Amino acid sequence: MSAPEPGDTLVGAALKVLRVGDPWQKAEFTHRAVALWRSGDISQVSAGQAESAAAPDRPHRLDDKVKLVAPRDMPKLGKGGTLASRQALLHSLVHIESWAVDLSWDIIARFGSNPSYQLPREFFDDFVQVAAEECSHFCSLAERLEAIGSHYGALPAHDGLWESASATAHSLPARLAVEHCVHEARGLDVLPGTVAKFRGNGDEETAVLLWDVIYAEEISHCAAGVRWLKHLHKVATSHQPAAAAAAAVTVTNADGTDQQQQQQQQQQQQQPDALDGSSTAAAAAAAAADWAADARKYDTVEAWFHSLIRSHFKGSLKPPFNEAARKMAGFGPEWYLPLSTEAAPPAAAAVVAAAEAKPEAATSAAAVL
Repeated sequence: MSAPEPGDTLVGAALKVLRVGDPWQKAEFTHRAVALWRSGDISQVSAGQAESAAAPDRPHRLDDKVKLVAPRDMPKLGKGGTLASRQALLHSLVHIESWAVDLSWDIIARFGSNPSYQLPREFFDDFVQVAAEECSHFCSLAERLEAIGSHYGALPAHDGLWESASATAHSLPARLAVEHCVHEARGLDVLPGTVAKFRGNGDEETAVLLWDVIYAEEISHCAAGVRWLKHLHKVATSHQPAAAAAAAVTVTNADGTDQQQQQQQQQQQQQPDALDGSSTAAAAAAAAADWAADARKYDTVEAWFHSLIRSHFKGSLKPPFNEAARKMAGFGPEWYLPLSTEAAPPAAAAVVAAAEAKPEAATSAAAVL
């Protein structure tokens, strides 16, 4: 498999990352694709919808690198009290970040050519940035794992990380809702406790890496999901299907103007431009799309989000919630509390504070997780 190169489309470069099996080569391809996009040597998003249709059902992985087992067969990670436990915790994080690289490119490759979503360049800038940061997390954590006497692939890992991605492969709104507004947000909930485990057991270097570098960047990844789900709801509700428009009753204003025509003109002024400038075709695609019809059932993006999660995520959201981090991501309690089985206790705030505290305080607070 050749590396991304000047003249590729961004979707084409994403496909190259997804099709290479070695996680280190994925990282190398990611660094190159990011640099080419930022320099302008890759400038076109896609060659057409057929290119996105080539997205693999599952990113390629070399079986001889990491042994995959069922989630139920995974050994317990422990609480970080022993070196073996800390190695297992860190190995799990490395594996998560490796898959996060694939997820970042998959959202570009799978959905980037669909005109109904009306995705501006900022969407692709965001997820190229997410890919770059997830790749940096993978490399930094893998290096740290080696520093404490292990390596990626030394322990088994499970394949459950791709299950929800497979279940949302048909829908960008569902992918954003489940991966970024549930899984990424859940990562924010538990990361302070993970930091506390390393800090409380004397591994300050790993704690600093997780807290000072990775934590803030993961907040921005959750924020990307919120931001682009809002965009999609706005796109959907800005367009009226042709059949409905034709059936609408025309009302004549007192000045003799056509009220329906005025409303259509106002809608057109509010509609975001498509990436390729074909706003009329993109508007028609958005109006006709099933996902947009679903979004128009809900007056607010939060209500739509609740429906998406109930349809595409098994179970309810579990507290404690890291309310501070979620708020920084633009993800207020009106989004997630209605999906929770109980009101969120203030435990997450205590764990966040403890993660920055002295080791003995952090160890005590970590017990709430």
